[in-house]
Amino acid sequence: MRKLLAVPALLSALLAGCGSTPMSSDQAGASVEDRSATSTVQTPPVQTVTPAGDGGSAARMAELTNPDSPLSKRSVYFDFDSFVLRPEFQPLAEVHARFLLANPDVRMLIQGNADERGSREYNLALGQKRADALRRGLTLQGVPEDQIESVSLGEEKPRCVDASEDCWAENRRADMLYSGEF
Repeated sequence: MRKLLAVPALLSALLAGCGSTPMSSDQAGASVEDRSATSTVQTPPVQTVTPAGDGGSAARMAELTNPDSPLSKRSVYFDFDSFVLRPEFQPLAEVHARFLLANPDVRMLIQGNADERGSREYNLALGQKRADALRRGLTLQGVPEDQIESVSLGEEKPRCVDASEDCWAENRRADMLYSGEF
């Protein structure tokens, strides 16, 4: 009989201990950024130039593949074990951001990559952080978040397979692909 009474008493004590108490002001969490439509960030107006007939897709793709255009450069490289966008790649990110702003119907896929050093899981996580860093750089320039997707390929899509620092540096990158290329 005592065992039967002990179980409900133990459960009651356990549940009473789980009650929450309000946090004091010095224990409060971090504030949350307001990203509602009332934001004061304004983007400059941009114009989309499209030739008659094809809706501009042929002209856009030609611009993206023209070797003389900065838009043909689609890779951003990172330092070893880093996902910080290097300053020399900021202008390239700005060019691609302007293109995306001028062409809201075009989507971008950013593929984050890593060299072969590190575990498979680590490289997948690092590749995702690299892709997200570039995506964040583009969205900070006004590109809508739903226009860009970021994924990680980890070490699965190397550009170079030699075991050298120069080769590994080529594999530490984020690649930008546009609609129709993925």
